[in-house]
Amino acid sequence: MYEVEIKVPASHDAVRPALLDADAERVERVRQVDTYYDAPHRDFAETDEALRLRREMRESDSGSNDGPNSDAETAILTYKGPLVDADSKTREEHETVVADGDGAAAVFDGLGFEPAAVVEKEREFFALDGYTVTLDSVTDLGEFVEIEGHAEDSADVAAVRDGAAGVLRRLGLEPADQIRTSYLGLLLDGENSESPGGE
Repeated sequence: MYEVEIKVPASHDAVRPALLDADAERVERVRQVDTYYDAPHRDFAETDEALRLRREMRESDSGSNDGPNSDAETAILTYKGPLVDADSKTREEHETVVADGDGAAAVFDGLGFEPAAVVEKEREFFALDGYTVTLDSVTDLGEFVEIEGHAEDSADVAAVRDGAAGVLRRLGLEPADQIRTSYLGLLLDGENSESPGGE
């Protein structure tokens, strides 16, 4: 399975009317805290891979606007392979829900996997034309819009990518403005640029 994604920086206030006009279906709102790990046996920064443990808190079913309900946490373990497409942020991805996020973190610690960084974001998901449109507010980075689809194999990536670009244009956004760097990469780049000797 390949995750095909186009991500652009964009004001959510500008995109919401376009989602309404397009009859996009609001799915849910969540808060995610993603911990990325370094492996003891290889450098994920060099191999362009990622191992992530996500803690996800869904919006309360009460319908209140108080934000995600921290009592409804889900833990998800994800492996992301290197980028496979020059025109989008497409990676092979394997993901599974784990019963106990603290237990999974303890397993990583026992095996020598160390936390590398934490990415926190508020996400609001919409369904449109067979794609997931996500409005992301990322701590220390700002607002972004992601269009995501899935390809069963590499032969389908180009068609899914073109469809995602079409959804982005439908929302008044430009695919040429996309950022292929992950939120983790953007945060680490910001940290490096602010530190002595950073580039």
